[in-house]
Amino acid sequence: MKKSLLISEIFPPTNGGSGRWFWEIYRKLPIDKVHFAVGKAKGDKEFDEKHAIPIARLNLSSSNWGLLSIKGISFYIRKIFQIIKLVKANNIEVVHCGRCLPEGIIALTIKKLLGTNYLCYIHGEDIQSASTSREFSLLVKSVLKNSSKLISNSQNTAGLLKEKWHISEEKISVMYPGVDTNKFYPKEYDQNTRKKLSWDNKLVVLTVGRLQKRKGHDIMLQTILKLKNTQPNILYSIIGSGQEEENLKKLARELNLTQHVQFLGEVSEETMIECFQQCNLFILPNRTVDGDIEGFGIVLLEAQACGKIVIAGNSGGTRETMIHDTTGFIVDCTTPDKIIDLLNKILTDESLNKKMGLAGRKHMIEHFDWKPLAEKARKQF
Repeated sequence: MKKSLLISEIFPPTNGGSGRWFWEIYRKLPIDKVHFAVGKAKGDKEFDEKHAIPIARLNLSSSNWGLLSIKGISFYIRKIFQIIKLVKANNIEVVHCGRCLPEGIIALTIKKLLGTNYLCYIHGEDIQSASTSREFSLLVKSVLKNSSKLISNSQNTAGLLKEKWHISEEKISVMYPGVDTNKFYPKEYDQNTRKKLSWDNKLVVLTVGRLQKRKGHDIMLQTILKLKNTQPNILYSIIGSGQEEENLKKLARELNLTQHVQFLGEVSEETMIECFQQCNLFILPNRTVDGDIEGFGIVLLEAQACGKIVIAGNSGGTRETMIHDTTGFIVDCTTPDKIIDLLNKILTDESLNKKMGLAGRKHMIEHFDWKPLAEKARKQF
């Protein structure tokens, strides 16, 4: 394995699927071969002190990732010089980019200046969003063209690279994210834990993820509005924060759903795992919004590892996280109708929940545990 530097804005303790993916993979690689240049976050000092891993924290956030503004150009200049110092100081042989933008542009420039090769992770939604902007399309195209390898999080994302960006198959490597099945595991319902979460004896449908339009929280609120008539004890619990938070809270008030919707915000990993274990089922009601898709969906793996039936929208790469009709369901989540039918069918069916939950747990252990995935990654690098 070559000596590598991972650049990623999203990294623990920040919640986010890609950040967990990087952390679980890279911390299992030889410690003398990996360095990190990752985004700052609340609690990062405490997190970093717990691990004997070389982590440099940089401010990798910017309101403009383009090159047509002074703000965008100045951001890239500052970050490029900071990363160059790390590359030289640690004799880095290859840079690993968490995304095309902004990390890929930084690595591309360093390649031009120092000759250091780079590979880039592709998540699906990143290249789809970029395709809606001429400037971003040109930037992403340049990053893709000059990379030594592209690591795709799903076959669906790999298909987008080949069909829409005309990338050769030889340059693409599909590497699925995974789940720690020793940390995410089934647990009996516990009344004390449920009381602490304010769940008590309610039927809890859980969603975990950033509050973005493509995640479909708004469709789920409309679903709960109709579903509460047949399932008056239902509670929709939402973990995460994001740009749609205020809009969703406003919608919940307008629909008079304050007794049936819970916004937990950002929570600790311990609390998140408890939510996976104690919920009745998990849903990621994703859909495509202006080309923005769900590239994979690590939270679907984590829910299955905890023995829960999962439901996801028929957009992007979510189908690849489960065995449809065996461990979970893929459904049209552009309207509430199909979701309502499915939830009425499975919410109170204990035998189906147990059967599919066991199947999901088995599927995660056999195909998505981090240990074999990390070994595969080491061979890729």
